[in-house]
Parts: sequence; C-alpha cells; structure tokens
Amino acid sequence: MIDQDLIQFTQDSIRIPSLTGQEQQFIERICHEMNKLGYDRVWVDEAGNAIGEIRGTQQGKLILLDAHADTVSVNANDWDYDPFGGVISHDRLYGRGTADTKGNLAAMIYAAAKADRNKIRGSIFVSASVHEEVFEGGSLKLIVEQTKPDYVVIGEATDLNLNRGGRGRAEVIVETIGQSAHSSSPEIGDCAVHAMIQLIHTVESQPTANHPVLGPGSMVLTDILSSPYPGYSVIPNRCRVTFDRRLLIGETIDSLENELARLAEKARVKCKINILDADETTYSGYKLEGKKFFPAWLMADDELFVQESLRALQKIKADTRLSAYRFCTNAAYCAGIAGIPTIGYGLGKETDAHTVNESISINDLNMAAQGFQAIIEKVLG
Repeated sequence: MIDQDLIQFTQDSIRIPSLTGQEQQFIERICHEMNKLGYDRVWVDEAGNAIGEIRGTQQGKLILLDAHADTVSVNANDWDYDPFGGVISHDRLYGRGTADTKGNLAAMIYAAAKADRNKIRGSIFVSASVHEEVFEGGSLKLIVEQTKPDYVVIGEATDLNLNRGGRGRAEVIVETIGQSAHSSSPEIGDCAVHAMIQLIHTVESQPTANHPVLGPGSMVLTDILSSPYPGYSVIPNRCRVTFDRRLLIGETIDSLENELARLAEKARVKCKINILDADETTYSGYKLEGKKFFPAWLMADDELFVQESLRALQKIKADTRLSAYRFCTNAAYCAGIAGIPTIGYGLGKETDAHTVNESISINDLNMAAQGFQAIIEKVLG
C-alpha cells in the first residue's frame, strides 16, 4: 500500500535545498516530522545533525539508521524538471537529493515510527547527518558518540539490495618541485610540470589492485595546478595534483604514502606527498577536522547482523542479494574506524547520485521504508 504521508514528506524534503553547509532549514523540517510521528526524543546536536529516538517496551540493543542531509550543487538549466520542485512524473519523484539520499532518509524516519514498539527490545535511533558530501563520517562520529549503537544501517543507494562493505577514499596531494627560470632560457630551469607528467604516467601505468567483493582500487587524477600561475615567461617550479584514491581493505595512511613514494622513486621524481587535511565548518559552526582518509570496510557474509537483515529483506523482495558499495559513505567511520557492525541499504542505484534529472521510483520509496522496518524488527525483535 502506498504511503501518501511518506511521499509528501519526501517531496517537502526535495523542496528545501540543503547544500553542504546549508542544511539548517532541512534539519528543522526533519525534527518537525519526527515529532509529528511520535518519536520519544528529538534533538539537534552541536554539529547540526538531527537525531530521533524511538524506545521499545523492553531493554535491549541499540540500532542507528543514518542518512546524510546534505546534497551536492545543481545547475537548474541542465534539468528537465525543477530540481527543487518535488515533481512526480510517471511514478518517479524528481529532484536533487532524491536518490542521494533524501528518499532513504524519509523512508528511515517513517520505518522507525511504524516499528511495533511492543516487539522491540532496545532503542531505534535515526539520524540526518550533515556535511557528508565533503567529509564522510565526520559528523557521524559525533552521532555515534551520543547514541552508542550496537548496529548501524547506512541509508545509501543499494538498489534495494544489502551491502555489507564498501571501498574507502583518500584525497592525496602530490607536489613536484623544480627550478624557476626565464622561459627564454629553459635549459637553466627545471620544469616541475614535466616531472609531474612523468609521475602521473608512472602512477597510471601500475596494475590496479582488485578485491573479490569491493572491486578495484584506483588512483584518479582530479586536478592539477602549476606555480607561478599565470607563468608570464617563467618556468614553473611547483606543480601540484590531487589524486582521488579508492581504498581497499587493509590500506592505511602510511601504506598509501609509502606506495606513492615508491612510485616517485621509480619515476625518478622528487616530490612531497600528503593526505589532505580536512578543515570543515558545519552550518552550526562546529569544526570537523582530520585527514581526508576514509578506510574501506567489509562485514563477513555469515555475520549474524548481515544474515538476519538479509532474511528480513528477502521476505519483502525475494531476490535481495548481498553486495558492496563502490563509492564511499559514512560507514567509513562507523565500520572502518569504530568497528561497529554495519550494513548499507536503500533505494536507488549508485549511478543515480549527483546526476542531472536525479529521481527515484515511488514504488521503491515505499519498499525501502518496508525494508528498513523489517531490518529494525528483525534485529531488535
């Protein structure tokens, strides 16, 4: 049965822009909905995250369902629909954040409210985390410290399958250093860009590591800058690039920096290597700091939390299967760092995120709410 209140709330969510750092109005709307649905406790923490709690009638475990509140930017001129209109056409809801991940957040909020409290041992927490798009897990750390969950469900796109792992991510800065000279006398200079080209070629020529569940690790160039810029007849003595590295199980900051150092030595290039430092401020003024290194994570197929959740979901959708995220999520903190049993579940496909005409199926929205409710009642039942 289609839940019209869920659909209306999801439309309302899309109509409130919530770019990273600008989530306050949406967070307030979330708190209003949680209170309307009868949550036992609703609050906004110092980072600006919205958190709601529903208590079962008996003592027991704690489960946290999290989906981020922020979205990436949008160029409305590229869209066929108003990206903040919440338009429904041919049983699909269009708008920025529908798949990534306001649809899942709305489904979580309604699923927790509909869970049978008489069958729940413990508490259900639902969080709308801020600033995820630029610093995965940063604000979730604060939520975890407040709620102390035994289990976490990350509401990111899985196409209604169950993910029990995900690749990590690192932002790596590499800088080559040369010698400036007038461009009329290039022989007395040492062009840092030429050195960087050698290093890039060496990096891209390396075989890609591959994990049987998580897939390939990768090192992708995302930007390049030379200095001085503009050169105005000066041979550049600095060249800086950023690599987006997709991480596999067991990789650390040290192992990544050592790997790049070996590649630089192979390319015969002198360079500086650093994992980018995060310096983010949420809309509430809370500082998020740390290295932009978000580790990969993986739960065993036979882990009880995984198997119970899978069985619960297969009662709703028989062909639900186990998979893993290729992109990075907040699970990099709760699973990759904190070691909390974690799964991912949600409507939409990973390839739906950040796209023009982003949309979700109305049927899948309702099914996701049923899925989240089934996980809650199975794990805490």
